[in-house]
Amino acid sequence: MDYKDETPQEKTDELGLPEKLDKKRKGLKFSILKWLIFLFFIIYFVLTSYRVPLLIKLGEYLIVEHKPQKADLIVCLGGRGVENALAAIDAYKKGLAPYIFRAKELKPDGLDYLKKTVKTYPTNFDLFTMIVDGFGIPEKMILSSEDRVGSTISEARLVRKLVLDRGFKSLIVITTLTHSRRAWLTFKKVFKDYDIRIISLPSHYQLYNPKDWWTKRKYTKALIIEYQKLIYYKIAYLI
Repeated sequence: MDYKDETPQEKTDELGLPEKLDKKRKGLKFSILKWLIFLFFIIYFVLTSYRVPLLIKLGEYLIVEHKPQKADLIVCLGGRGVENALAAIDAYKKGLAPYIFRAKELKPDGLDYLKKTVKTYPTNFDLFTMIVDGFGIPEKMILSSEDRVGSTISEARLVRKLVLDRGFKSLIVITTLTHSRRAWLTFKKVFKDYDIRIISLPSHYQLYNPKDWWTKRKYTKALIIEYQKLIYYKIAYLI
């Protein structure tokens, strides 16, 4: 039998694939792995070298603060009772607006049952009125509504109703530094079809510093939660 013209059989690997194809596949895997490792070190280098500036930018982004201007109404948002109340009082005493609005928040679960025994248990709105009264602000200058709110968007909608009913043309929004961007964007969204000037004057009584927030657990938690809410509001309400 003549074997001279027979083509030599190509060597295969353990999977039965030609060795040349197997080598190409291994070479491709090594190349991808090499680039992934390189990319990892680039990202690590950037984050290490620019970590502090990036963290500062994250902290600064949440703050929207305008130049103080006179307006028709000061809106003191709920949440941090002391910080917001003090900033609203400062704005009022500087003559920036003649009225302060503060919404009543949703009742906490169990409040009605609690009040059967503890008659004088104060709500957040009660604490607010106690603070402004202590600073000598006349009760008639404090505006509110029997409608209760549980979110920034519902507060903005309630304020819109008041503003349109009263014929106001401008308002000052007071909230915490960390909440100021979301609040400002929310009010802009709610008032987008109306010619209402919105001024953001966040409270500096909140001791939040965008240059070192990550060194304090309290403000690290506040920043993380606020970014979560900001993303949710952008998706849910297109602020």
